[in-house]
Amino acid sequence: MLLFHTLLNISPEMSEEDFIHLIIEWCATSQYEENRIRDLSWNGEKEIRWGDDHLWMEMRTLQEPKITAVRYSKTEQDGIVWTTDYVMNFDEGKMAIRLDRSYREEALMLYRKFSTPHFITLLIEKGWLRDDHGLAVNRKPLTIDEGNVSLLRDVIMGTGVFDLPVVYVSRTYYDEDPVDINRMAGRLKGIAHVFAEKNIFMDQLIRNACDSQNEYYGAVGIYYPNGKDGSRRFLYRAEQGADEALMEKVIRDVMEYSNTQLLDVLYTWHGVNNAILAKRIDREALEKNQAKEAQKKAEDEVDQVYGIFDRDLEKLRSLNEELANDNMALQAEIRGLRARLASLEGKPALMAGEEEDFFHGETNEILLDALSEALKNTREDSRRAAVLKDIIAHNEYPHTLADRKENLKNLFKGYKTMSSVIRSDLEDMGFTITEDGRHYKLVYFDDPRFNTVIAKSGSDHREGKNIAALISRQML
Repeated sequence: MLLFHTLLNISPEMSEEDFIHLIIEWCATSQYEENRIRDLSWNGEKEIRWGDDHLWMEMRTLQEPKITAVRYSKTEQDGIVWTTDYVMNFDEGKMAIRLDRSYREEALMLYRKFSTPHFITLLIEKGWLRDDHGLAVNRKPLTIDEGNVSLLRDVIMGTGVFDLPVVYVSRTYYDEDPVDINRMAGRLKGIAHVFAEKNIFMDQLIRNACDSQNEYYGAVGIYYPNGKDGSRRFLYRAEQGADEALMEKVIRDVMEYSNTQLLDVLYTWHGVNNAILAKRIDREALEKNQAKEAQKKAEDEVDQVYGIFDRDLEKLRSLNEELANDNMALQAEIRGLRARLASLEGKPALMAGEEEDFFHGETNEILLDALSEALKNTREDSRRAAVLKDIIAHNEYPHTLADRKENLKNLFKGYKTMSSVIRSDLEDMGFTITEDGRHYKLVYFDDPRFNTVIAKSGSDHREGKNIAALISRQML
């Protein structure tokens, strides 16, 4: 399942050696020890593989056009496979970065809290990223003040030319940032520019420059490149402080835009491998024909060429098998996505409002649960019962909410203190947990409207049951 990809403009000063050494530095200095491959070395090889069957990195090189492709792969204990691809086209001065993992339904939750790869930070720090039509690509927000308001005007009015989306963050009514702009810029590094209004006193100047088309009072706007995909606006809803839910919406929207951009096949790992193998087979086929013509004079040479050719054919078969496995994974993903879209088929009973799902199908489940409860108290032979039964019958759902409620009951049964198991399961369900004196504060999917506090230690045998019931009533 594709989690992230982007295409970056790279400085022409970056050589193949620079690229490979940066890849090795990225892998060897990962903040997670289990992600590091030991004994990484490179002595100019065009093809090399490091690691073992569970954690490996491989490099392949195409001579014409000049492209170097690197794949990093990690297989976890539960069988989940993570792959990260780096494809550098030196002729065009562009690099594609792609992150995939085995498809499972829970993988859809990874967009939450997701950040672009640390490798992009290394590119920024080393100065390898080219400007985006004069605008630096970095991991910090650009402050909009009196001296550069024309830059924001060009973005909002559609007269500026950029390859990456621009996210504009206005100040709130109380002259505060509506989101943590530094954290947002860090998570969007390499796929978007982040502009931040200096202070609320800039409002009138920006309005005049942008013909009142700008965001204000904490609203956040996303402006896509060259006006091709329009823009989106997200309103600030928190009473005070940073709005985590707002930031996640903006980041998710930019990520989804980046992932829908099409890449040439030579900017993919499989595309480069196919091109390398195709050129090799063409070359060896030619050599084979030449060897046939000289067969009477050079039998040994013919046998050698046949052997090389047969080995490459076997590689081709292996590659086809790998592609077939990828196709099966994609088919699984398509089936999952089709299941998600099933609820969209037919005539909708209601139009969606402004609330977004915290997890896939949440809104539908809440509505169908409410309809099921209403049906219990409805006269069975009434028109109302017939309509409710019809809607319920044509909208199957996995009862995720019921499962979550049952999980909460089991988690807090006999609650004494916040164990690591309870904390981990709550975080998997979407809760952010912070300490507040003698209590823990739980916030559901970073939405400040839905929060509660629980004691750090249970006072009696009923406390866990009461906690589970309270959370279920308020958030499920």
